[in-house]
Amino acid sequence: MKKIILIILSVFVCRVAAYSASDGILVEAESFADKGGWVTDQQFMDLMGSPYLLAHGMGRPVEDAETTVRIPVSGEWHVYVRTCNWTSPWTDKPGPGAFKVKLGGKTLKNTVGVTGNGWQWQYAGKVRLKAGETSLALSDLTGFDGRCDALWLTADTDIMASGIPAPDVYRDSLLARHEALADTLEFDFVVAGGGIAGMCAAVSAARLGCNVALVNDRPVLGGNNSSEVRVHLGGYSEVGPNEGLGRMIREFGHTKKGNAQPAANYEDSRKQEFIDNEENVTLFANCRAVKVITDSGSIKAILIRHIETGEMHWLKAPLFSDCTGDGTIGYLAGADWRMGREARSEFGESLAPEKADSMVMGASVQWYSVKKDSRTTFPEFSYGVTFNEDNCEKVTMGEWTWETGMNLDQIRDAERIRDYGLMVVYSNWSYLKNHKKDNDRWADRDLEWVAYIAGKRESRRLLGDYILKQDDIDKNVFHEDASFTTTWSIDLHFPDPENSRKFPGAEFKTATVHNWIYPYAVPYRCLYSRNIDNLFMAGRNISQTHVALGTTRVMRTTGMMGEVVGMAASLCHKYSCSPRDVYRYHLDELKPLMKKGAGKYEGTKESQRFNLPNELLEKPKAFIQNEPEQTKEK
Repeated sequence: MKKIILIILSVFVCRVAAYSASDGILVEAESFADKGGWVTDQQFMDLMGSPYLLAHGMGRPVEDAETTVRIPVSGEWHVYVRTCNWTSPWTDKPGPGAFKVKLGGKTLKNTVGVTGNGWQWQYAGKVRLKAGETSLALSDLTGFDGRCDALWLTADTDIMASGIPAPDVYRDSLLARHEALADTLEFDFVVAGGGIAGMCAAVSAARLGCNVALVNDRPVLGGNNSSEVRVHLGGYSEVGPNEGLGRMIREFGHTKKGNAQPAANYEDSRKQEFIDNEENVTLFANCRAVKVITDSGSIKAILIRHIETGEMHWLKAPLFSDCTGDGTIGYLAGADWRMGREARSEFGESLAPEKADSMVMGASVQWYSVKKDSRTTFPEFSYGVTFNEDNCEKVTMGEWTWETGMNLDQIRDAERIRDYGLMVVYSNWSYLKNHKKDNDRWADRDLEWVAYIAGKRESRRLLGDYILKQDDIDKNVFHEDASFTTTWSIDLHFPDPENSRKFPGAEFKTATVHNWIYPYAVPYRCLYSRNIDNLFMAGRNISQTHVALGTTRVMRTTGMMGEVVGMAASLCHKYSCSPRDVYRYHLDELKPLMKKGAGKYEGTKESQRFNLPNELLEKPKAFIQNEPEQTKEK
């Protein structure tokens, strides 16, 4: 019944997604009734204040996005679009993200999205309209990721002289309206983040008696393992002192290995069924946490916002878990965190740099092409990065090694990082198709899929009562609160030397050295905040150094983290205590839970273990790996 109520509210709020003021109408693009071929991109809404629509056609114009608006008075109306020339950081050329606006069935004069720097208002044109409802549409011209955040419709003939009003005033009014309508829903445990860690945390706690809310800001579950990003599950589960942990991954884990593969390989439907089948889990899909209320070092509630309708809910609970990857809940709550690489001397880590810095592992924009029965075409695309016979990537797909933003802030600069990933994929493919002398290998291939959701590896790490470090892993340090076991190598990416030589300071590919480890059980104290009393964390944002992150960040491992968090949350619920108190007073009760695991033992499908075959343990302690399957054709 709860899910039916949420749907009804969504329909109601969608009708007020356009804000009318005396001097104009603000239309949020993500609220369009029919998105057509445009997609909703929420990745950067914390910085922008809103999601936006993206024309992600990979070089083919997408279908129009359409909606209706109510025009209050007849007359001449001017239309402005908040958009972005997304290639402007790298070139002065007019950008590729061109589109036009249609209002009242008429296409407005000006093309937008191709000029300027950064997000700004651009004038689309004017049209004479009658009062009443009329159609509004975005018409993509290129398929190259044109973007629209909002539209401003005004009958003010002096608007060009006086300047368009700042959208924040009207956006704030619109969001305030949504917040005023927000109800308060109470749960025993709220999990923010619907990746593998969040899924396992929610289900583990639910199976042990908690009423759980799971918040996921995308339409599909799984995070990096979803069809939107397409990274396969890595690491072993069901190993170490607590061999029951990770068995639940068999219930939704996919059986075909490989990154950047067809969408069906990642079996999104199994993940959805895994959550839907849990009576004690309420999923808030397409919702993002935007505000946190704290009191005396504890989180009291979080405000979640639907990324398309703007609908809001307050979720109140005695316990929360940050499984967002970016540590968003912890950050908003004032939790201690850090980002970047620690100095070698701080924790005595041989793999750390001599001096601390802000470098992190980057984000991947993966892609692949498919072979067709005849020759295919691709538009000319060259915007600031020049490819030639010597430096082009002679491949038919790109997976994890296509990685950008290692020297940028993965939160503040996230859009630029993703956009550079898109730009080099399109630019390289355009060269292969249109300019390479011997291009028979690519002549009959089409660019089939390019991710627009970036696959992040590292950003904020929330600090707990214990910080996992290289020494723990190298020396197999014993901790009485040993919980999930990490099995992946200490896998720290760095700019690929050959790519650095060809594109100095503008690298887009990485390599790694796999420093293989013996399986190591990580302390439970890494899974809760040291200064926010009721906050757990699971995923890449747990309490660890940059070096230690190299081994814990793969998704079977993060799933086991979530499972432990769910178990600990059930004990907090049982005893009305904090996550820290589970370590202090109830560790003897947590241990048998971890030993058994929360997975089902009957009727589950075996999920193949791949990515870490036993024979790799026989290889040298470290070896360089890059481009493992870059030339494998589909």
